[in-house]
Amino acid sequence: MSKTLIDYYLAIEDSSRKMLSAAESKNWDQVVQFEGACAVLIEQLRLQARSEELLPEHRAAKVKIMQRILMNDAQIRYLAEPWLEEFERSQDEAQVWH
Repeated sequence: MSKTLIDYYLAIEDSSRKMLSAAESKNWDQVVQFEGACAVLIEQLRLQARSEELLPEHRAAKVKIMQRILMNDAQIRYLAEPWLEEFERSQDEAQVWH
């Protein structure tokens, strides 16, 4: 069974929800894994959108899905900020020694 556009949006939302869960657990490797899955799904969505239009009855659902994805993304960024700062600090310290 082929996926419709709304199916891709739902899959991206699911992956972003899993990214958030991984970020809440401070499992950054898993965050990166789900981020990669999102990137693949987004590319598949783009390809599908070339040959298919979103059905009118799915447009309101798409808006709500996108809002949830953006909220997940904001929470992930908030949780990742201390980790990114620590990562950058350790990278800077490593460069001092080389």
